[in-house]
Order: sequence, then structure tokens, then C-alpha cells
Amino acid sequence: MPTGVCGCCGPLRPRYKRLVDNIFPEDPKDGLVKSDMEKLTFYAVSAPEKLDRIGAYLAERLSRDVVRHRYGYVVIAMEALDQLLMACHSQSIKPFVESFLHMVAKLLESGEPDLQVLGTNSFVKFANIEEDTPSYHRRYDFFVSQFSAMCHSTHEDPETRSRIRVAGIKGLQGVVRKTVNDELQAIIWEPQHMDKLIPSMLFNMQDNEDSERAGEENPASLAESCFRELLGRAAYGNMNNAVHPVLVHLDNHRLWDPNDFAVSCFRIIMYSIQAQHSHHVIQQVLSHLDTHSKNTPRVRAGIVQVLLETVAIAAKGSIGHVAHNQNNYTFISPISSPPNLWLGPTVLEVFNTLLKHLRMSVDFELGDGSRRNSASSLSSTRTKESEERIVQNAIIQTIGFFGGNLPDYQRAEVMMFIMGKVPVYGTPCHTLDTVKIGHQGTKRIQTMLLSSLIMVTSGFKCKTMCAGLPAAFLEPLCSISLMEDSELRQLVLEILHNIIDRHDNRAKLRGIRYGCKLNTLKIIPNVAALKIKREKISKQDVVFMKKHGQQLYRHIYLGCKEEDNVQKNFELLFTALALITIELANEEVMIDLMRLSIALQDMALANEENMPMFIRCGIMALVAAYLNFLSQMIANPPFCQHVSKVIEMRNLDAPYLLPEHVFREKCVLPESLDRDDVGLYFQTADLAEALSVPGYNVERLAVPYIPQVTDEDRLPRRKSFVDTISLQVDILSNSLPDQSQLAEEITFETLKKAIDTTGLEEQERERRRQVMEKFQKAPFEEIAAHCESKANMLHDRLAQIFELTIRPPPSPSGTVTVTSGHAQYQSVPVYEMKFPDLCVY
Repeated sequence: MPTGVCGCCGPLRPRYKRLVDNIFPEDPKDGLVKSDMEKLTFYAVSAPEKLDRIGAYLAERLSRDVVRHRYGYVVIAMEALDQLLMACHSQSIKPFVESFLHMVAKLLESGEPDLQVLGTNSFVKFANIEEDTPSYHRRYDFFVSQFSAMCHSTHEDPETRSRIRVAGIKGLQGVVRKTVNDELQAIIWEPQHMDKLIPSMLFNMQDNEDSERAGEENPASLAESCFRELLGRAAYGNMNNAVHPVLVHLDNHRLWDPNDFAVSCFRIIMYSIQAQHSHHVIQQVLSHLDTHSKNTPRVRAGIVQVLLETVAIAAKGSIGHVAHNQNNYTFISPISSPPNLWLGPTVLEVFNTLLKHLRMSVDFELGDGSRRNSASSLSSTRTKESEERIVQNAIIQTIGFFGGNLPDYQRAEVMMFIMGKVPVYGTPCHTLDTVKIGHQGTKRIQTMLLSSLIMVTSGFKCKTMCAGLPAAFLEPLCSISLMEDSELRQLVLEILHNIIDRHDNRAKLRGIRYGCKLNTLKIIPNVAALKIKREKISKQDVVFMKKHGQQLYRHIYLGCKEEDNVQKNFELLFTALALITIELANEEVMIDLMRLSIALQDMALANEENMPMFIRCGIMALVAAYLNFLSQMIANPPFCQHVSKVIEMRNLDAPYLLPEHVFREKCVLPESLDRDDVGLYFQTADLAEALSVPGYNVERLAVPYIPQVTDEDRLPRRKSFVDTISLQVDILSNSLPDQSQLAEEITFETLKKAIDTTGLEEQERERRRQVMEKFQKAPFEEIAAHCESKANMLHDRLAQIFELTIRPPPSPSGTVTVTSGHAQYQSVPVYEMKFPDLCVY
């Protein structure tokens, strides 16, 4: 009998084919025959080796029905496949799955929305099945591509388009669930698949047309859910492949300006990934910022704001409260730093990148000088400047977030790092080339970097002031405080406030309002009502004040007499004095602060530098406000009475010497200050008499305060780099001792003169002034000749030293001389030899 006859004869056909044929009714509208489906399921469970044949036969029938457009039978076949999948979990299911996936692929390729949705639903059910063993040969490349294409459906009917997109998102979600837990399917995280998965989800999240739909019927919400699930399953090595397509999608669709969607995406990313992977995202955004360094300001600002958001969320576990400083920069004060925020990129690398882009933004803002001066580009230049300011403010806020969530030791390193970037006039700057950008660009960079330092130091609670203000940080900071720019000096004082104020007392000092704004500089009637928090000064802080206290006093003294000071400068100077009193003052420091106050008063009265009357009255008001504060902090009744008496006299006869009056817009200033009216000024004798109690060295109060003279006196802002070198050469050459000085006899009177330095400071100041004036005004030829003579003298000295050290000493045995080719010895008597003094006894 021919073999083909068996196919035509029903009773002779294989049993699995007969069971499969029986589940299909004559009319597809009747649906799956349940009784026959139960028989087929029982047969498949009893004989699992027949599953591959059952699947192949079902696939054959489904393909034929798809071609003939018999969609009713297609639905029945897929329903039967789903039931068989759910019922059979043996190892023999592997060949059956291949037939199943082949049928799903046929439905997805059909182009019919109903069949695509049907195939997707079956695939999702299959994805939820946990298989006992991994698959070695199964791949899902086709399904990733097909489902991604469905996510971008552009069907004319909105309802159908939404259904197809939802089906595509569900399919991608099924692929993710089926592959991420299978070690053999790690290929799903490769870029060729992530570049399809991620943009498909972002496209639907961005195109939220069906916002009224709820749950899984809304493509945007379903895509977001799938996106979160994918990121939550990302491992350490897959994070970069998952984040990079997001950045590329935002670039391709120009979603950095405006950046609302970009911020929303990275919020989802940061809240979905594991906490220890946060630094991967931050590093990716930083690298992306580098690639867009020459893009438009708004694009760069959008990327920086996204970076700011990622940092804020990464530090969410350590966020305490949001506050605002005087520059209106928002920052977060940390309670404790997250342990995993800085595992990846180094801290200095992150800050170096941000500071580099800050510098580039300043360069872009200034632009070419010739182009800026043309009238045709004036409006565009102003627009560019305002946009660059947005970039700069975003970078500064980001730096504040980064620095605000670092441990104290790392924050101190960042402070030193940023300070090293600040260009100072007259000193070589190895990190910033300030020649090309000129004075305006240099000032702008200084302002931006100091603003960044304010953000980093906000909320900084150093245990000891030596750790918060090391010499390598304090000295350049104080150098900037001498610059002829009131804004820069204000920023320096705010940085000092952030570091010194360890108990949040600044807000209490600014707590009283005058008019419609806060006024820090005021006569506080009752300091006790402010409830200032204060602790006993530690030994380390005592050592700090002994070492650096005079440096702080000196810069406060010099900062008070700047002619461009405004009300804010005096307010910040008062706050600095008050914070030093609260945090760092013992009895010795308080005496020094009183001496400083009296010296400021005498400077304003003497007016040797012809200061404007507003500055002189402002200094007087500052001294009055501070001594009133200090007297109440000391709580010495005679001291308080003297200060109150002077303030009352000023209220009556000279209100322009008090802060509440001198800083008013219409305050009438006098033409001169009457030095003979003793009642208007604080007297050293009265203060000494009031403080004649144990613990205070009143004798030191009688010694006038004279600021220390250092090499940086006005040098960083008024001298060029050449002048600095010339001055250092002169100082070094003058410091070489002569023979007469070396031979000077050391006596008791000599030691007494060396210890007694009273009156020598003025001579030293005059000598330095003459040296500086000489190098400023003398002709170049004269300076060159002077330096040459000094150099020749130095070379002569060195030659003498080398001759003494290299020449061999005389020997009693004599020296060898060669005469006419014969060596002769000339003996030297011992009594004629000259020995060093230390060798004779």
C-alpha cells in the first residue's frame, strides 16, 4: 500500500494529529472544543516526547490559516498552544517552544493588528513561564526588532495605533523578563539590542497622547513601568549600555532644551537602579557633557541640570534640608554622606570636569572682543551672555550638591582643589590661562569659582579650625580678600563664614528686619535674646588663633578701608568679627579683637589715606555694632556701660556714626569728624579700666594694633608678575649677611635689642615701601644694573667659598713643585701654618 494513502484515511493518521484536528470546530465562532482539548493536554502530558510533533503540526495548520485569512482558526490554534505551554513543564518542552515561537513570529509578521496583538499576548504568557533548564540555542533578536517596530507604530486609527504600541511594549517587557534571569541570554544587554529597547520605551513615554487612559492601556505609563523594570534588573556591567541609549535618544530628538523630559527620564533611572550603581550614571552624564562642550548654551545647561538632578537623587539618603544662601543658590545640607556615591569616578575628576566647563562657559560668554564691540551683534551677544549665565549657575549648583554630600576629609580636598584654580593677579596660574580672556574674564572666573567654593563650604562642620582653614587654603583666600573688587571680597567673607560658623549662628545674627530687608549690621539691644549657641574653645582652635589669628585680623583691618565698600561689605565684616568671637575667642583673642576695633576707629579718625566720608562713618558704625555685641558676650557691666554711653551720645549728636543711620539712602554725612569730642568715641583707657578683672591682660590692650607687614601687601592685585620677581630678588640679596654682621659680638644688649621689636615694624614697613617704590619708578637700565651688581657680588662670594673649600690645606711635609722637570718639596714650618680657630686649643 502506498504511503500517501495513510494521510487521506482518517483512522490511519497518527493519534496526535487526530487529537489536534478534533480541537477545531466546524464553525470557528464556536471556539475551542474544550473536551477534546483536555484529551490533547492529557496525551501531551502522558507522552511528552510527542510535544515537538504536536507543536510542528499546530504550526503547520496556523501558517495555512494565516495565508487563507481564516483568523478564527488562528485564534483557536494560539489558545491551544497557550494551554499546552501552561500544562507542560518537562525538558521535552524545548522543541515545542521552537514551534511556538515560530508561530508567534508568523503572527507578528502578518501586518494585521489583531494577529500582532494575539501573538504578543501569547508571547507574554510564555515569558512568564519559568523553565527548569536554560536554553542554549534560543535567540530573541527577531522579537526585539519586531516589538520595537510595533512600539513606533504610525497606524492611521489612534485606537489601533495605541493597541499596537501597547502590544509592542508588553512584548519587550516579556523579552526582558525571559532573558535577564537567564545567564545564557546576557546578549540582550549588548548595545545592538539596548539601542532598540530603550528608544522604543522612551518614544512612548515622550509621546503621551493617551494620557486619559489608565493602567496598561496607556502606552506612556506602560512604557515607564517596563523602563523601570529593565533598569532595576541591570547589573554592574550592564549599566553603561542601558544609560547610553537614553543620552543618544535625547540628542536625536533635541530634548535637552527644554529638558523637562530629560530630567524626568533620569529621575526614573536614579530611582530604579541599585544604589551602588549611581556613580555609573553620573559618570555617563559627565562624559556626555564633554562631548557637547561646544554646543549651544541651553543644551549644555540642560545637561548640567540633569547632572544636578542625578546627584541630588544619588544623595537622597543623606539629604537633610533645603536652604538658600545670599547668592540665591539652592543647596542641600547633608546629614550623613552615602557610602556608595563615589565608588566610580574620583572626586577631583568630577570637579575638574565641572570647573573646566565653567571656564569654557566664561570664555563663550565673553567671546571675541571685536565681535562684541560691533553694533550689529549687540543684541545677540546679550542673549548669549544671559544663556551662559544659566549654564554657569547650573554648574555652580551642581558643584554645591557634589561638595555638600562628601565626607569632611574629601570636602576639604575639594576646597583646596577649587582654590588652586582661582587666578590671582601677580602670581603664576598653572591651571587657568588668564592672558587670553583679559581682566574682565579673569574677574568673571574668580567670581564663579568663589561662588562654587561657597556652595561647597555650605554646611561644612569641621571639628577643628586647622582642618577647615589650613594654611594652604587660608593664605590664597586672604590674598583674594585684598583685591580691588567689592564683590570678590564679599564672596571671600562668605566662604570664611561658612567655615567658621559651626553652630549655625549666622541666621540668628541676621534675624532682625529693618524696613523690608534683613540688616546684619545693627546695634543689637539684647544679644542674649538671640540664643546664640557657643561651646568652649578647644585647644586645637587656640593653637590655630595663635598661628593664624593675626592674619585674620590683618585682612579684616585692610578690608574695612577699601574705598569701594558698600553696606554688604560692612555687614559681612561685622559677621566675621562676631563669628570669630563666638567660635574662636578666649580671653586673649577678645583683647586682640578690642585692639583691632580701636585701631579701626583710629584709622577712620586719622584718615591718613584720604578715605571717603562714607567709608569712615561705615567703619565707625562697624566698630560700634561689634563692641556692643562683644560687651554683651563678655557680660561685663562696666564694659557694657561704656559702650552704651558712647552709643547714646552718638544717637544724640552724631547718628551718622551708627549703622541704623549711616546706611540709609538719605543719610546726611558730615564734612569732617571731630576728634576732640571724646564722648563720641571708644576710649582705650575706659575699656582697660572696665576689664581690670582676672583673666584679661589689660596691659596688652594698651599696645596699639599694627597689622603685620607681609610680602603680599597689595601685591596680588596691583603688582605684575615681573615686579614680584624683582622684589623677591631684592629682598633675597639684601638678606645676605656681610662680614661685619658675621663678626658682630653677641652681647646682652644685642639680645635685648633683638627681642625688643617695638618700633621696628614701622622701620621695616618703610624699608619695604622704599624697595617697592624703587622697582616701580626707577628706569629699566638702572634696575638691570642694580640686579647685575647684586648678581656679581653673589658670584664673587660663591667663588671665595669654592676656593676655600676646594683648595687643599697646607701640610707640614711641604708642597710639591715641578722645576725643570724635577719635583721638589718645599717644607712649611708649623709655626707659619694658619689653622681654623676651632682647631686650636
